[in-house]
Amino acid sequence: MQVRAVAKFVKCKPLMVRQVARELRGKPAQQMVDVLRFKPGRGAFVLRKVIASAMANAQENHAMDPRQLIIAEIKVDEGPAMKRIIARAMGRANRILKRTAHITVVVADDFPTEERSRGEGKAKPRPKLAVPAGKKKAAPKAAAAVAEEVKEEVTEEVVETPVEAEVTTETEVTAETPTNDAGEEAPETK
Repeated sequence: MQVRAVAKFVKCKPLMVRQVARELRGKPAQQMVDVLRFKPGRGAFVLRKVIASAMANAQENHAMDPRQLIIAEIKVDEGPAMKRIIARAMGRANRILKRTAHITVVVADDFPTEERSRGEGKAKPRPKLAVPAGKKKAAPKAAAAVAEEVKEEVTEEVVETPVEAEVTTETEVTAETPTNDAGEEAPETK
């Protein structure tokens, strides 16, 4: 059996409560109340009160043992945000949102057992997308052409070309006539 408690318009940011609530799902309620007692932050304080309220509802209304309860579900929704302004330099003002949260805690005396037997239903086939008729037939032809090209053997013929040995004779430069870079005779300096 499931019992719930709701706290609305809690003056605490939903993000701060969600950070704490993420750690508590599926754990024993009494143990989590004890843990939250020593956890800092307004989110932990408010969440502890809501869990304790859900445990009290289960004990009073349904005669359930609070030590056997497990946190089945925690929902943290956003409530209305109060809009305030803060003065800034040069006559400007920035808006501040004072956020509120709606917290719902569901405790249960056991875990909900929803077991699905495997292989019960048949898997749905994937939908086939429509392909234009011209493109559908071109793909097998291209694949066949590639397969034929691969099957052909490549034979390489090695052709050797004779290397002609060019013999160049260097002309000797005589030191008798000095030349400049252009090949002209350099003027004599005395």
